[in-house]
Amino acid sequence: MKIYSFNALVSRMKYIRRWSLMHASRTESLSEHAADTAILAHTLCLIAQKITGTPVRPETVAVAALYHDAQEILTGDMPTPVKYKNERLRKAYKALEDESAAALLGYLPPQLRGEMAGYVTGSLLTEAEAKLLKAADRLSALIKCTEEVQAGNREFAAALTQQRAALKEMHCPEADYFIVHMLPCYAQPLDELTGQSAD
Repeated sequence: MKIYSFNALVSRMKYIRRWSLMHASRTESLSEHAADTAILAHTLCLIAQKITGTPVRPETVAVAALYHDAQEILTGDMPTPVKYKNERLRKAYKALEDESAAALLGYLPPQLRGEMAGYVTGSLLTEAEAKLLKAADRLSALIKCTEEVQAGNREFAAALTQQRAALKEMHCPEADYFIVHMLPCYAQPLDELTGQSAD
């Protein structure tokens, strides 16, 4: 009997620690980041559909977000300063990610590989959808940096500034809307969050 280890491998995202070069007051796993990014991506897509009028597929983008860092199961989490240090390293890491994605898909039954490839690689996303997924990924990092700084951890101060600047440079109206109307709530305690009035 043939067995396939794809899902067991994906479940190991919970063992991969993000922000490995930095001291964090609370450890964030790759699994946690993937779930947060998926929720944020879904929200950004709904903002796109209902507020900015951009045609996107929220459910498709959310599923792609769940797998957007799945290659790191095999490569580990490469710190951003290393990954983007220069163009040669960027290209080499991109090639490594592509190889890891192909290897990961090989752990699925052959009948599932074609459809799953689009989610694992993000190739099934339109340009607008891919931009929203990237914005959600950055928002997840921004939220993590904000939480760390609010907890008194100055280690994340520079990263917080960098993530804010990167999101601004994306010129993504959906992310801008989220930052104005939703991001401030992340600084509120539970009593304030649940006391918000709904319109």
